[in-house]
Amino acid sequence: MSSSHTWKFFRAGGFDQVQLDNGADLLALNTLNQKLWVALSCPTRGIEFDSRTLDMIDSDGDGQVRANEVLAAISWAGALLKDADLLIKGNDQLVLSDIVDSTPEGKLVLASARHILKSLGKPVASFISLSDMADIEKFVAGLQFNGDGVVCAAQITHEGLRATVTDIATSNGTVPDMSGGQGINQDIADQFFVDAQAYVDWYAHGEADAAILPMGADSQAASEALQAVKDKVNDYFTRCGLAAYDSRAAEPLSRSADDYQQLSAKSLTVQHTDVASFPLATIAANKALPLESGVNPAWSSQLAALRKQVVKPLLGDKQSITANEWAGLCAKFDAFTAWQSDKPATQVGALGFARVREILLSTHRNEINTLIAQDKAVESEIKSIHAVERLIRYQRDLFHLTHNFVSFRAFYSGKDKAIFQMGTLYLDGRSCDLCIKVEDVNAHAAYANSSGVCLAYCELVRNGGAEKMNIAAAFTAGDSDFLMVGRHGVFYDRKGQDWNATIVRISDHPISIRQAFWSPYKKLSKMIGEQMQKLATSKANAVESKMVTAVSAAPGVVAAAPAPSAATPVKPPFDVGKFAGIFAAIGLAIGAIGGILASVVGGILSLELWQIPLAVIGLMLSISLPSMVLAWFKLKRRNLGPILDACGWAINARALINIPFGTSLTSMPLLPAGAHRSLVDPYAEKKSVWPYVILAVALLGALAWAWHAGYFTS
Repeated sequence: MSSSHTWKFFRAGGFDQVQLDNGADLLALNTLNQKLWVALSCPTRGIEFDSRTLDMIDSDGDGQVRANEVLAAISWAGALLKDADLLIKGNDQLVLSDIVDSTPEGKLVLASARHILKSLGKPVASFISLSDMADIEKFVAGLQFNGDGVVCAAQITHEGLRATVTDIATSNGTVPDMSGGQGINQDIADQFFVDAQAYVDWYAHGEADAAILPMGADSQAASEALQAVKDKVNDYFTRCGLAAYDSRAAEPLSRSADDYQQLSAKSLTVQHTDVASFPLATIAANKALPLESGVNPAWSSQLAALRKQVVKPLLGDKQSITANEWAGLCAKFDAFTAWQSDKPATQVGALGFARVREILLSTHRNEINTLIAQDKAVESEIKSIHAVERLIRYQRDLFHLTHNFVSFRAFYSGKDKAIFQMGTLYLDGRSCDLCIKVEDVNAHAAYANSSGVCLAYCELVRNGGAEKMNIAAAFTAGDSDFLMVGRHGVFYDRKGQDWNATIVRISDHPISIRQAFWSPYKKLSKMIGEQMQKLATSKANAVESKMVTAVSAAPGVVAAAPAPSAATPVKPPFDVGKFAGIFAAIGLAIGAIGGILASVVGGILSLELWQIPLAVIGLMLSISLPSMVLAWFKLKRRNLGPILDACGWAINARALINIPFGTSLTSMPLLPAGAHRSLVDPYAEKKSVWPYVILAVALLGALAWAWHAGYFTS
């Protein structure tokens, strides 16, 4: 993409980064090829940046701020400010005269700013600050109309209309209002009146047909009483029909004496399921169903309701009914049952037919539509109120964001921490400034391991465990000898709050050239120490085993040693030849080691005096140089990108952490300038002279051997 703007670049982290110095640079960012941006996306959480500003920039609300959204924010703010250089000053006070007043949007923003100041009791103020917007939500919530098209019952003074809005909300639900309450919008209101009309039409159809409502207003209750016992009554008359078919069926269909015998051992109530499973009454051929006496006690209340609400109004005050009478009663409610199946599947009916019809006959529908329209009419004005806050935040934050997004100037300049640096970790005599918040330690470590940076993952806790988070701290100076899981440190966040830090995982990589230089010697020392410990442990175990065996074999009372017999094994005599061979082998090994030492010492002593230090240095380099070269290549390839990518960033460059820059990210302990230091340690361990004596004897032996071998003869 071509551009007439003249750009400046600076080099840091091994790549070129754009230098943003003024408002013109920001406005021209849309012409800068995004291949030259350091990042193309960053998360709205987990970084040290105002989350509300990020949420405003994040236009699609997906939790990620992308390059195009940053450009849109810069373009919007630049179009509302008379001077684009205001965007680089980071000021949280917006001077009213700096707002563009020649465009419709600018005029609305300016008018909204003045309206806010007036409502705050500052009508003549020349600027509005972010602190003035602190209670902007309360200010908007206090308005009768806030532009979201939602009407709340609590905001309506007319009692009847307020009751209707409450009934609509109860029936068809609510949506959140900007005031923080719940209300109804146009969609909910429209759906309610559609449902209400369908319900009234359905109910009117039933009222117009006497067959549908055989008992008028009481038909619903009567139908429910009939349906409650319908299956059980049908069961009773079917059993009686079988008894008429075959008289032998009457007794078993009434349940046998054995069935009652099984119930006798139980604690029975009328609600007991076994009792309820018995027939409504004893079975006999063509027997009528008694409604009061002689009925199953588990069903007596339902039969009483049937008699009161159905039988008595339709058949008179009868004590029993026949199968034909029962069939006639059921037939009277067939039309009602079919009508009920056509009932609209809405919640409007819960309000009752009378209330629903009352709402439809009132003027409340038009009044509600008018209120919603009035609320929507101020939408642009309310948005302009929020636009004032947005403009102040963009003026304060956009320039800072670009230095942590378009370029990493904040990170590489060293003057301030980048937005992904959460604070400083103090651990193992060092302070680490590159500490990044992570959500999932294992998932982050799996990807960030490719960065080549030594990362110590720490769990942070404060306030007795009420607050917790995880960080990845980069160790870029010193060594990793004492970095291990479980070590504790203290973390200070950007607000100065202290957290208890515990290492939970380490991603091990080279930290420094100095560590690489001493690494072979440390490994050798560790190996020798481990082998000596193993040898000492095996010897100690052998001695302990012999002692345990001897004690276990000893009798409780010491007895006289038995005289040797033919069956008693005789201890073999000391074999001088065998042990002479062992001593000879040991002597050969010592002689070989001494020969190697003598060769080295002889070679060094054959040099001139000034050459000896160089030879020693060369010997040490020959051991350490491969490790140092390997570490040097790895340290040059350390990359910040995978560490941030694993946190949700989209890093677009190879942001290297070379050796000098890495040293600046981890500070080693240094004594203050001018401090006095005493080297006398009253608790220092006293040095034994025996190691020096042994070393001197070994050197003398090596020199003697070298003399005898002719190394010193010309």
